[in-house]
Amino acid sequence: MTSPTEIRVPASEITVAKRIDASIAVVGNPNSGKSTLFNRLTGLKQRIGNYPGVTVEKHVGLLKTDDKVVELVDLPGTHSLSAHSLEEKIAVDVIFGRMEGTETPDGVLAVLDATNLYQGLFLVQQLVELELPTVVALTMNDAAEKGGIQVDTAELSALLGVPVYPVVATSGIGLDMLRRALVGIRDITPPRRVRIWPELTAAAEHLAENSREPLRFAELERLLIDGPTESNQLIVGKLSDSARSDIDSVRAELFGDEPPIARDAQVRYNWVRGVLDKVQKSAPAFVTWRSRVTDFLNLPVPGTIGLLVVMAIVFQAVFAWATPIMDAIDGSTSTLSATVFESLGDNAFSSLIADGIIAGVGSVVIFLPQIMILFLFIILLEDSGYLARAAYLMDRAMRSVGLSGQSIIPMISSFACAVPGIMATRVIPNRRDRIATIMAAPFMTCSARLPVYALLIAAFVPATTVGFLNLQGLVLLGLYLFGIMMGILTALIMRKTALRGPKPPFALMLPEFRRPNLQTVAIQLLGRAKVFLKRAGTVIFAVAVVVWALAYFPRADDLPVDLDANSAAAMQMEQSWLGRAGKVVEPIFEPLGWDWRVSSAVIASFPAREVVIAVLGTVYAVGDDADEGTLSGRLKSATRPDGSKVFTLPMVIGLLIFYACCLQCAATLAIIRRETNSWRWPIFAWVYMTTIGYVGALVAFQLGSA
Repeated sequence: MTSPTEIRVPASEITVAKRIDASIAVVGNPNSGKSTLFNRLTGLKQRIGNYPGVTVEKHVGLLKTDDKVVELVDLPGTHSLSAHSLEEKIAVDVIFGRMEGTETPDGVLAVLDATNLYQGLFLVQQLVELELPTVVALTMNDAAEKGGIQVDTAELSALLGVPVYPVVATSGIGLDMLRRALVGIRDITPPRRVRIWPELTAAAEHLAENSREPLRFAELERLLIDGPTESNQLIVGKLSDSARSDIDSVRAELFGDEPPIARDAQVRYNWVRGVLDKVQKSAPAFVTWRSRVTDFLNLPVPGTIGLLVVMAIVFQAVFAWATPIMDAIDGSTSTLSATVFESLGDNAFSSLIADGIIAGVGSVVIFLPQIMILFLFIILLEDSGYLARAAYLMDRAMRSVGLSGQSIIPMISSFACAVPGIMATRVIPNRRDRIATIMAAPFMTCSARLPVYALLIAAFVPATTVGFLNLQGLVLLGLYLFGIMMGILTALIMRKTALRGPKPPFALMLPEFRRPNLQTVAIQLLGRAKVFLKRAGTVIFAVAVVVWALAYFPRADDLPVDLDANSAAAMQMEQSWLGRAGKVVEPIFEPLGWDWRVSSAVIASFPAREVVIAVLGTVYAVGDDADEGTLSGRLKSATRPDGSKVFTLPMVIGLLIFYACCLQCAATLAIIRRETNSWRWPIFAWVYMTTIGYVGALVAFQLGSA
């Protein structure tokens, strides 16, 4: 949930980047292996930023040889140069040089899936018309061979007029030749213009003759097909007055009453079919056990059951695999804190270091193993093609609440973080569906909720088994399913009230199951780890220091001399600024079973919900028994002045419900504001989700206590 501006390029690489020999746009259909190829070519020499004025991420990497450096720009996946979603518009604007702050690329790397030439050639043919030096990377050749598909790359290259290089990005086959072609892309002759639609070409030539400035035929053809849209206004401005007045009449003569995009698709797909007849041979595919399993999992009932089983395995692994590493981190943190006090003595500075910084940041870093295991599974499922099948399987459920399968990808992405999940809604063309999905996405259990869940579940749910399953894992799965249910219910309410409208159509191309590339997985996993640790080292560090100061000051000078150290520290905490603030808001949260310490921790965590762990770590590190080595132990032993337990089972259930529903994330509110271009929706989301969280926690505690 941080701003996606992390720089992945080492300082030494930035110096190299100043003398880039060429900039190449990497373009391809979604699920064509484009990003895997990009990661394979650039490795860790990548940086992530944002395109100016929008929140679409800009992925840039460097490809180096001994004497040359080229820059690769990984553009969002698109099916054609007629953009419909925001991400497709960004890709098209970059290709045509219309994106502010981004120069027109010197060449194009067109990624073409060998298993889906029919769809991919539609886009590649449009890219060839740009008359830029172009290289085609034919990916998925191993999968094509297994499917009985043979592609004559020499004939395909001759028909397209550009070099075609067969590669297997996951194994690296063919990448050496592709690299040499890319670093020498300026030496490649731009492709000739293929007249597959002579009438359209003639109309574009007519406009070109009446333009004030030189224009590419591809731009003029897009203007005629798409019309004078907002994206094409720059081209319209370069035309003469007579040419501008001729646009409507030329389009009417070309298309008549037929939709221009439909006519364009008809002509281009006729050309594609002719190319396929010459370059592709399909033998009867050998039916393997893997294909039988794939077909079986594509069925609604087995596929849905399989999806639930996969998710259950993920959540079991989150607890079972991470425990030894978490224990090691916890032991190291305790030892380091004790060493600080032994070396510096018991004073304000040592307390800041041990109880503020080490206890605060350490109490969050301890959950890094669990978060990385969750990220690992999500990346593996995405790269293998399983998440696309999840969208297919969930389409019927999404349509029941007025959405489509297009909404499931942003919602699944929100399990890692709501910010990229909300950004992923740009692929949804319909604004009503986008906003409904945006309102539902924050309910998905993101990585920031996981530390809270892990702490409370580990402390208050017995580590017993139910059949062959771990009870703690089942509770975690239940919380994830609860978040999904609340998100879907929210979308249903929104689509029945404020966002009422027709159900959207949904089309999805299911990719083949593929073996994830370990290098790509490692790069993505490393990036997620950096984002989490950066957050722990900045936002959480700052909050931990502030909370420590609020808990440490003002110092009490009138404590009874006969008090032991723990009792004195407890009284100091109670009269500190943090204690006073907690007591001010305690009446608001008392019906939920929270005392002033829990109330103050929850209030402090509203900018970022995972901060509650750091706050609790700081609060309970002061004035508790020295034998309580872990935060969970401190929580279990916490009592009220009358000796009753603070963390009872009904109170913990209510606290879990509160964190499952409440919108405690400033970054999510900011991204909702940017994506909806209005403060109305983030304010509504915050009030709506906070109210649901409070009411849910109230009901759970009151009924459970009764």
